[in-house]
Amino acid sequence: MTVIPQGYTPALNLYDTQKAIGLLKRIFEDTLAGALNLRRVSAPLFVEAHTGLNDDLNGVERPVAFDVPFTGREAQVVHSLAKWKRMALYRYHFSVGEGLYTDMNAIRRDETLDNLHSVYVDQWDWEKVIAPRDRNEAYLRAAVEAITGAIRETQETLRASFPALNRLPRLTGTVSFVTAQELEDRWPDLTPKERERAWVRDHPLTFLMGIGGPLKSGKPHDGRAPDYDDWTLNGDLLVWNSVLDDALELSSMGIRVDPDALDRQLTASGHDERRGLEFHSLLLEGKLPLTIGGGIGQSRLCMYLLGRAHIGEVQAGIWDRETIGTCREAGVVLL
Repeated sequence: MTVIPQGYTPALNLYDTQKAIGLLKRIFEDTLAGALNLRRVSAPLFVEAHTGLNDDLNGVERPVAFDVPFTGREAQVVHSLAKWKRMALYRYHFSVGEGLYTDMNAIRRDETLDNLHSVYVDQWDWEKVIAPRDRNEAYLRAAVEAITGAIRETQETLRASFPALNRLPRLTGTVSFVTAQELEDRWPDLTPKERERAWVRDHPLTFLMGIGGPLKSGKPHDGRAPDYDDWTLNGDLLVWNSVLDDALELSSMGIRVDPDALDRQLTASGHDERRGLEFHSLLLEGKLPLTIGGGIGQSRLCMYLLGRAHIGEVQAGIWDRETIGTCREAGVVLL
């Protein structure tokens, strides 16, 4: 459901918003690449279904699929490039400490439409080769700090270029690192999203760790596919969205599964049938590089840094009648 806050007024007009989006994306890409030693590569819009490369997210979302007559096989529009990126590092012979990023566009047909969600997804997907000694929480935290530093630098440049943005809160303070289990221990009677909101309200820059595996309650904080993130070494980057008065997820990332973690998580999730797929068999045989990676929402970051109330203000999409009517009544222009 779409909700536009009472008295909401965008900081920038429509044309300046478009200029700011372009500047934001150029600055952040370059800053992120420098911070994490990443090189840009081209990415697919679709992959072949039989490879197992598509990200199945929470395991219930249906990919947009179509047949390719000349090949006799089925293709799927990507949900994300979580597994494709790791294969690319393997095929392009990247070395330890080197990584890639790409401009990822996806379709998620089953997404609920609201202020933050659209069937169109745009992300900066990135992946980096690491050494065995880097598969630890300290390395994960350092990557989170590098990403937040890139966001801060981008925000300062935008504020200098568009002074009207100075009325918005700055991304200040240190990153608060907390685990999903710590939030469940503190608020066992709240839902996972309610716990996030309660914590991020007081810690407006948070990295929430340990997502995918069951907590003490027997339930995970949120779903994660078993074949990319190590559920013990991953997390979500959350900020406080002052416009919507709520927590906002900007990125999901983590140190990726090694053969042992993949073996364990495939069994735990009931997906042992994937072991024979190309990606999974290469990984289980130890042939793929150890990596860290994630996705950073382009439209989410634009919403946050430009102070917008609806994702449709920063990306072109298709919306239901209720959303269109609510935005029209509030004077919100959907692209």
